[in-house]
Amino acid sequence: MSSENHAIPSFSDLNLSQPLLRALEEAGYESPTPIQVRMIPQMLEGRDVVGQAQTGTGKTAAFALPLLMHLRPGKATTPQVLVLAPTRELAIQVAESFQQYGQHIPNFRALPIFGGQDYTVQLNALKRGAQVIVGTPGRVMDHIRRGSLNLATIHSLVLDEADEMLKMGFIDDVEWILEQIPTKRQIALFSATMPQSIRRIAQKHLSSPVEITIETKTVTAQTINQRYLLLNGFGKKLEALSRLLESESFNAMLVFVRTKLQTVELAESLTELGYSCAPLSGDIQQSNRLRTVEQLKNGKIDILVATDVAARGLDVERISHVINFDIPFDNEAYIHRIGRTGRAGRSGEAILFVHPREQRMLGAIERLTRQKITPMALPSTKEVNAKRIERFKEKITSALSSAGPDIFQKLVSDYQREHEVDPLNMAAALARLLQGNSPLLLPETIDKKTRFEKTDSVRPDRKNSREKEVKSRPARTIATLPTDEAMDRYRIEIGLNHGVKPGNIVGAIANEADISSANIGRISIFDDYSTVDLPNGMPTDIFKILQKVRINDRTMRISRLEESAGRTTTSRDRQAPKTTRLTEERPARVRRIVQSGKPASTGFQR
Repeated sequence: MSSENHAIPSFSDLNLSQPLLRALEEAGYESPTPIQVRMIPQMLEGRDVVGQAQTGTGKTAAFALPLLMHLRPGKATTPQVLVLAPTRELAIQVAESFQQYGQHIPNFRALPIFGGQDYTVQLNALKRGAQVIVGTPGRVMDHIRRGSLNLATIHSLVLDEADEMLKMGFIDDVEWILEQIPTKRQIALFSATMPQSIRRIAQKHLSSPVEITIETKTVTAQTINQRYLLLNGFGKKLEALSRLLESESFNAMLVFVRTKLQTVELAESLTELGYSCAPLSGDIQQSNRLRTVEQLKNGKIDILVATDVAARGLDVERISHVINFDIPFDNEAYIHRIGRTGRAGRSGEAILFVHPREQRMLGAIERLTRQKITPMALPSTKEVNAKRIERFKEKITSALSSAGPDIFQKLVSDYQREHEVDPLNMAAALARLLQGNSPLLLPETIDKKTRFEKTDSVRPDRKNSREKEVKSRPARTIATLPTDEAMDRYRIEIGLNHGVKPGNIVGAIANEADISSANIGRISIFDDYSTVDLPNGMPTDIFKILQKVRINDRTMRISRLEESAGRTTTSRDRQAPKTTRLTEERPARVRRIVQSGKPASTGFQR
């Protein structure tokens, strides 16, 4: 273990060159962080190092600055430093940091290489040459095997976020790359955690490494204000998010969900509400992902809906808010998520949506971060309406400040004179014309519903009386959508008595079966059960998944309606439906698909 170093007041005390000190000053860096204080001197001496530190501690500068000092002059086109990163976004971010720190070094170039980008672009860039290569393990391996990346001149290697590379299954690739680099080299390994497999790599490939562990009282930035909302179900989350968008003053927002499918669905929902929004996931082509991030940086997009992997390493100054629409299964992922805001001393807001049954996970996150996440109230209708009125007045002020002699002034003046109307009434009429059919204010009755829905515990006597009231209601159909011809009807064991709504059923099936809501047909809700029409030919594995899906804390227990008719289904009754062959006896629409030679889509994504 390295000995504790005393605090150093400035970067100039770390024996860095003038070009580097100048770049740090221009970037606004005032004093080194603890990991920079302890690691830079060790790396300047050429020693191998193992750094255990959380994200946001300044580890990129801790290895980039000393490695820039080690660059051999006169070899501008020769790779000298190789950095391995788990994701494309982190590779780009690290390469940009190298370029920023080395901007005053003559002919310096850092090059990111990663999967998803056109090989031709990378091959041309490698031919032009770069001293620092930052890449994801898979793409680095490809270039080594192609012969387009020669490691013979590499004298330094960095493994950044090694634990993430382990989680993503890259460790074998990393070990293969380690075996290709020259035996005389300097290696720096960074990891937030130190599982046994990471320690084994350090023992095998590093030479008498200095271990540096940065202990922090909190692993999330003090500049981030962390809050949470207790919410039950997708519909309530969407309503809460729409209210937050109206009540919070934000510059740019990053919304985290668990699945790739949800990034698209939630982005579409927010776009329909009038926000400039885009999804960001691993399924999106890399060129489009880069363009989307660039649009977020320059203000053309204000909201990104992303998965954890896609947003890894994302560094955009505009991000003022991070919304955890879904609580992460991995507590450390929460740290990386909210670390996208409150960077470089800026303030940020992090809001976590928590289902009542996920409160134990909330406690685990608080223990890991060593910070209390404070509860917050859902913005009231009054607060939302006040914000709407404020924004409407701002539009008027903005229009008045930019107004000059134009056709509208003459039109309004002529109309007022010809019709002798009150100017105030005419202005109100114009405002209504501007607002259109969309109401300016929310109805006050919404809050009553929200307050009732947010109540998780009900006194037993009131609960029993409510159950009697619900049971006394006649069975009824809540929603009826047009039935598609190639549909099968299923029964789920949740109904009115359990507080289910059509949106709950659509959301659960769409998310878990990876099926578009457009392919979900008629939904009928009765007292104790509901029925739903789904595309013909449900795969067995999806059927088994849906049997375990929960709505309002109850399992769906889905079954084919023909199997369920006239009896209560049991686990033995609920067998996976058989896929029906497409024959001439099937409906005409299906026959047309078969005769056209096009595959018949069931709506299920495999």
